[in-house]
Amino acid sequence: AMAPTLLNLAHWSTWAVCAVIKLPQLAAVLAARSARGVSAGSLLLELAGFLVFLRYQIYYGYPLQTYLEYPIIIAQDVILLLFILRFSGNMKRALFYAVTFWGSWYMLTLRKWIIDLGMNLCTLISAASKLAQLRCLWQTKDSGQASALTWSMSAYTCASKLWAT
Repeated sequence: AMAPTLLNLAHWSTWAVCAVIKLPQLAAVLAARSARGVSAGSLLLELAGFLVFLRYQIYYGYPLQTYLEYPIIIAQDVILLLFILRFSGNMKRALFYAVTFWGSWYMLTLRKWIIDLGMNLCTLISAASKLAQLRCLWQTKDSGQASALTWSMSAYTCASKLWAT
C-alpha cells in the first residue's frame, strides 16, 4: 500500500503548491502597485492553456483529482490579471477577456476534434506563455516580480505531475 500513499502525497503536495504558486507574484504586484515585470500576454496564454486543459479533462470525464489544481491556478491567474489590468489602467479590457474566454469554453466542446486540437496546441501555448514572460523580464530587466520561488514551484508541479501520470 506504499505506492497509493506516495501518489496521494504527490497529489496533495502538488495542490498545496498550486494553492500558493501565484502568491509571491501577486504580493509583489500589490506591493509595487505596478504590473512591472509581469507579462499580461504571458498570463493570458497561460490561462488559455489551463482552460483548454481543464475543459479537455472534464469533457473526457477524467477523475476530479487529476485536474483539481487547474481551477485553483486559474483563479489565481484571473486575480493576478485583474490587478495587472487595474494597475495599468486597462480595466475595460477585463470584460473583453471574460467574454472571449467564456465563448471559447463553450466553443471548445462543440466538436470532438476542436477539443483534441486544442489539447495538442496546449503544449505550444504553454511554451509561448513562458517565452512571453521571459521577453517581458528581459525588457524590464526586473525578475523581482516573477520570483525564483514561483518558477521553482512551477517546475516542481510540472515534475510531480509527470511523475504521477
